[in-house]
Amino acid sequence: MTSILRSTPDNPIPGNPVTGFFDGVGNRKIRYAVFKSKAADTRGTVVLLQGRNESIEKYFETIGELMAAGFWVATFDWRGQGGSERLLPQPGRGHVERFADYERDLTTFLDEIVLPDTRLPFSIVAHSMGALVALSLAPLLATRIERMVLLAPFVGLGGQVIGEPGIVAIAAAMCRLGLGRLPVRADKEKHLPFQGNVLTTDSRRYARNLALTEACPELRIGPPTARWLTEAFRTIRRVIRREHLTRITVPTVILAPTAERLVPYLAVERMAGNFRAGHLIPIDGARHELLQEADRYRAQAMAAILAFLPGADTGDAAPVPRRLEDV
Repeated sequence: MTSILRSTPDNPIPGNPVTGFFDGVGNRKIRYAVFKSKAADTRGTVVLLQGRNESIEKYFETIGELMAAGFWVATFDWRGQGGSERLLPQPGRGHVERFADYERDLTTFLDEIVLPDTRLPFSIVAHSMGALVALSLAPLLATRIERMVLLAPFVGLGGQVIGEPGIVAIAAAMCRLGLGRLPVRADKEKHLPFQGNVLTTDSRRYARNLALTEACPELRIGPPTARWLTEAFRTIRRVIRREHLTRITVPTVILAPTAERLVPYLAVERMAGNFRAGHLIPIDGARHELLQEADRYRAQAMAAILAFLPGADTGDAAPVPRRLEDV
């Protein structure tokens, strides 16, 4: 069944996935898909966690490559975005009431979809906001998840007209005034040109993703609400503390683009310095969306992912590369 997924001519659906909806917190309908590899030697299942304002469709290319490498891929759209149920009467607002709702939805997905219906071992590959959710829940994942790869984890915010402290203060003030469901700025990103974008240096993938949102505007959301920002920064402050990071025992690779403007590289580097189970790999010159980047950057990210996740022959992971030249 593929009817609930969307495709465009340059972004076809890989394989023949099992798709559907599960009930998240508050009985919100959460869209999911499980892609089954046809490889003779299955390497387990990758739980793919997207960033804010992303959808399953945006990762078809990556899902196809993981399937070709022998992985099943299980993924879903976060509540309030993609093909999942919206949380406000204004469907274009990026909103969440509690960041913990994301964690509870992920837990439900693991318990009801991944554990009974996919192949062991399980690993997480998570981007940006998805990586923040994974970091937050990680101390409880040691018995379920064997490895984690975090790409440009959302542990700080840069590239804004107002600095992070100012945004935090404005969002908190709006919440106190009962305006938490309003966005903190106008939606100016709907048709931004490739020139000057902060996400990728790859014009082809940028155009592909823009064509997807133009063909399927219902998958897109606009700027985050004050409540979303307040909840996100509260979570960031908690997960970057040494006390939290030392409770994480799942072996983790952190892939950090150095030409990053949305999530400052130094914020990721500081977090990684307190993360005993984490190993930081910088990707020099890359921007925020590593899996949507130009081949010279994206290939490094994919090589690091495939080297670190469980291997087809040994059932164990390859050694973590110390430098990108090693992958």
